[in-house]
Amino acid sequence: MERKRRGPGAGRDSAPRSGNPRKDKGAPRREKGGTSGRRSEGGANTGDVSREILLNIFIQEPKKVFTYRQLHRRLGITAKEGREEVSGLLKKMSKNGELIFLPDDSYILNPEFRESLERSTNRPERSSRRESERGAATVSRRGGPTIVGKVDLANARHAYVVSEESEQDIRVPVERLMFAMDGDTVRVQLRRSRRANERPEGEVVEVIQRQREEIVGRLQMSKGYGFIVPDQKRMYFDVFVGERGLADAKHNDKVLVKVTDWPEDPEKKPTGEIIRVFGPAGEHNAEIHAIMAEFGLPFEFPESVEKEAEAIPEGITQEEIAKRRDFRAITTFTIDPADAKDFDDALSMRQLENGNWEIGVHIADVTHYVQPGSKLEKEAYRRATSVYLVDRTIPMLPERLSNGLCSLRPHEDKLTFSVVFEIDDNAKIHEYWIGRTIIHSDRRFSYEEAQQVIETSEGDFSQEILKLNELAKKFKDKRFQNGAVNFETIEVKFKLDENGKPLHLYVKERKDAHKLIEEFMLLANKYVAEHVYKQRKGKNKLPMVYRTHGAPDPEKLMNFSMFARRFGYKVELEEGRDISKELNKLADQTLGKPEQSVLQSLAIRTMAKAKYSTEEEGHFGLAFAHYSHFTSPIRRYPDMMAHRLIHQYSQKDFTAEKEEFEERSLHSSDMEKRAADAERASIKFKQVEYISGFIGQQFKGIVSGLTDWGMYVEIEENKCEGMVRLADLQDDFYELDAANYRIIGQNNKRIISFGDEVIVEVKAANVLERTIDLTLIDTVKK
Repeated sequence: MERKRRGPGAGRDSAPRSGNPRKDKGAPRREKGGTSGRRSEGGANTGDVSREILLNIFIQEPKKVFTYRQLHRRLGITAKEGREEVSGLLKKMSKNGELIFLPDDSYILNPEFRESLERSTNRPERSSRRESERGAATVSRRGGPTIVGKVDLANARHAYVVSEESEQDIRVPVERLMFAMDGDTVRVQLRRSRRANERPEGEVVEVIQRQREEIVGRLQMSKGYGFIVPDQKRMYFDVFVGERGLADAKHNDKVLVKVTDWPEDPEKKPTGEIIRVFGPAGEHNAEIHAIMAEFGLPFEFPESVEKEAEAIPEGITQEEIAKRRDFRAITTFTIDPADAKDFDDALSMRQLENGNWEIGVHIADVTHYVQPGSKLEKEAYRRATSVYLVDRTIPMLPERLSNGLCSLRPHEDKLTFSVVFEIDDNAKIHEYWIGRTIIHSDRRFSYEEAQQVIETSEGDFSQEILKLNELAKKFKDKRFQNGAVNFETIEVKFKLDENGKPLHLYVKERKDAHKLIEEFMLLANKYVAEHVYKQRKGKNKLPMVYRTHGAPDPEKLMNFSMFARRFGYKVELEEGRDISKELNKLADQTLGKPEQSVLQSLAIRTMAKAKYSTEEEGHFGLAFAHYSHFTSPIRRYPDMMAHRLIHQYSQKDFTAEKEEFEERSLHSSDMEKRAADAERASIKFKQVEYISGFIGQQFKGIVSGLTDWGMYVEIEENKCEGMVRLADLQDDFYELDAANYRIIGQNNKRIISFGDEVIVEVKAANVLERTIDLTLIDTVKK
């Protein structure tokens, strides 16, 4: 099923790769009648909270990671005053070396502090005061300071440890990683640098928390045992599997292995057992299932969740209708992809007596059906987003909800959460209203059908669609006048046969029908965010889940400006210039040219990544001061949070816990990235499989990346990217000139630069490795 993309703000905000490489327990029992502490209204005795009480929680479970919310529950704290006191104590304990503050805003007991407690217990004559007063950068028993951070696995040779305790990332060779993997929290011991400006190096002395202990790969069999070769290219070790752990898997099967033993000796291999067999490597379902497992995507809903969904009544009571604004008599329709089943937005339209237009943006009222604390709610939070792989959708909600109860299907009464605007012919908004509604969709349009109405001015509801399109264009013009950035991301789509084999590959084209829907979704998302932000004056704002996008990094902008000049484009991005205007000018100048994809992708990479946050930081790309995601609650958990908060704020004296929603926003951002990575992996797999049918054929492409060992070329016709290895260039020995984004022949001085057009031949396509090898035939003269 095709994802319902809504453009730069409502769809994916990250850019494609291009360019050069780089069980909570209950609260403790309290004595009755205690009155010594301060009592906060609606909360616990904050005076009962002390360093000793907090420390005891960590000592009881020394290897458990605690979030703020988990600690508040343990302590029975609900009031703001109590939460602030706990936060202050935790920061002091972290500074004193008793706890370790982890990058995801959680804490764990410092193992070295635990050892010092044990030593002081065994030798009471020695004071532990010095131990507890040490700073966060402690000293390891092996000598040298240590810090805590997260592993960023760069390649199969080294990783970086990213820590708030160090301005620079710490480089760690893989042989000193203690088999830590990407995202693991580790303690790293710093090594003394030989030169003053040299990047700090270190070695991992402890893996504090592993993100996962399951690895996807291919089984390579020997007599009575096997090794799992990981799919992830950056992985630097295989996993040994003994005869008892093979689970009837065969040689070259794609499998999921659970590591059961992590050796301390780097010369040994981790040991594991196979827990899932996907089938022969290279086979469609085996590879897609392997991608799902690699990124931790669910294969099915728990039975209890499905049962809860099936138990929800289908009918709408008169009592429920009476609570809502009724739009059933007003012209309403949906516009979605042709193969879509989860219709989560609809538009209604009518002309008012004053000549203005009442336009309703109606969104599926998911939170009416998914109640807080329910199994459905917990599963939706866990998944946080629907995932769209090349051949399937992994939904956030069970089909009973996503394609049934919540889907705004035509000719059915449906419950919605709406933003209703009064708009004049100049796209000026005079009034707006936000609340729960009931609608009855008169027509379901595909994008192609709506586009035909726009182009021919004929068909069902043509007057409404043409007026909506006219207003949408005016809203778009206003956005760009206010500084929105006009970059279009390229989306590759496949036509597959019944066995999943790619028959055709094409680049999806966004036309006026897509942009019409996008503009009204952006408008609703913007007004929802502003509505909540303006409800309370001063600094004490009501918590809201925002979609934020920071301004570009100035240094990255200047580097990009110099790079663009190599293509003949003058982009003035220094401080004080109108960055959005300059970037939009570049977008217009490169439209339809070979370098469009490369330059726009690199420009997007200069910007911060969009994320979910309770901090109202604004959205640079859309030029909105406040922006939220509200319009896709069937497939995005943050939209569900926005719906719930808006409804609760309409009730009297309701205040949400900002900390809780910030935690949920962080989780949603993480899951969004995981989904995007999985989608890219599935696209790459199908691109390699598709291009394998064109071995020996020549294509025009553009140099999209350069490394010491080769150059990446993106084929213009189908956007498949492969590598020309420098060692295969027969006319000379080529070296990378990284500073100038080019390779140079040592003798003939031939130069091939990033962005050059070239002719390449498809040499090989390895589906198992997901790689494409190309041969350089010629360069295209400029």
